[in-house]
Amino acid sequence: MKKNILVGQSGGPTAVINASLYGIIKEAAAHSEQIGSVYGMINGIEGFLSGHIMDLSKELSDEDLELLRLTPAAYLGSCRYKLPENLDASVYTLLFEKFEQLNIGAVFYIGGNDSMDTADKLSRWAAHNNKEISFIGVPKTIDNDIYGTDMTFGFYSAVNIASDAIDCIHTTASSHNRVFIVEVMGHKVGWLTLNAGMAGGADIILLPEIPYDIDKVIEKIEDRDKKGCRFTIIAVAEGAISREDAALTKKDYKKKMEKYPFPSVSYEVAAQIQEKTGREVRVTVPGHMQRGGSPCPYDRVFASRLGSEAGKLILDNQYGFMVGYKNREIVRVPLEDVAGKLKTVDPDATIVQEAKLLGICFGD
Repeated sequence: MKKNILVGQSGGPTAVINASLYGIIKEAAAHSEQIGSVYGMINGIEGFLSGHIMDLSKELSDEDLELLRLTPAAYLGSCRYKLPENLDASVYTLLFEKFEQLNIGAVFYIGGNDSMDTADKLSRWAAHNNKEISFIGVPKTIDNDIYGTDMTFGFYSAVNIASDAIDCIHTTASSHNRVFIVEVMGHKVGWLTLNAGMAGGADIILLPEIPYDIDKVIEKIEDRDKKGCRFTIIAVAEGAISREDAALTKKDYKKKMEKYPFPSVSYEVAAQIQEKTGREVRVTVPGHMQRGGSPCPYDRVFASRLGSEAGKLILDNQYGFMVGYKNREIVRVPLEDVAGKLKTVDPDATIVQEAKLLGICFGD
């Protein structure tokens, strides 16, 4: 009896998340003698628990599929639902009952770190309870912070938007004697800010992994002034942190943040620069624009490849894997090696050292 497959999307959307969904559906259709219907979770695992699904095999025409590959946002909807750490929780039994009712042989979960964690927990529960269902993770995030893969789809499209924002700031910056801050997404890791800052020509880049000294930042601004550069552009990650705050205990930092007077760290940096130098500072926050727009060609190809490769895992009877990208090749990474880990920017990484050689300051 042919088994059906189930696909879900979770976490923050990207411009290209649907291209991977397209790849999975097309791969399944190419092997219809082995694979039955392709079902989609509406709003991820949370929606699936409420019985919200659709039959993608019947409801999407070939024309719809071609459009899907080029359509941004999460077609199936998303969620931020996190499964319990305790695998004895009743929710797991309920989920597998629903899987069996639909005759599911494989589940694909497209998303970021929490999504890979979800796929790993379900895979471990299946193995422990002798359930023959494959769970496969497909890495999607603009942060590029998933462990075990060199690249995640959505990242380069977001870099394009963030670097374009920095590029556009140059028009005003070159006309005024001001400091301009562009806040880039990234609470825990700085890959997006690092790449966008370098591509966009930022003079200073502040990352979560490299606590900054505000005096070093000001020193860079003043050095540019002495050299006749009338403006400075700073790319700041959402999660950038000062040396003082980085030295606090988690308890003390949380207590401080409860009374934090600024909308974000970018505004704190702006206030400190204005106070210490008297310079005018402007803050620009592209925000969720970085998750949308048209996906870049690289991401379209990359996401489709990962979706297709994920589909092949079923045919090879492989389960408990995430499809990743290493040394320009698609690879299969055990979910247990991915779940709960972050791929952060190493302060000593060659890309950081190269940026410093180009004259970019990291505030350290």
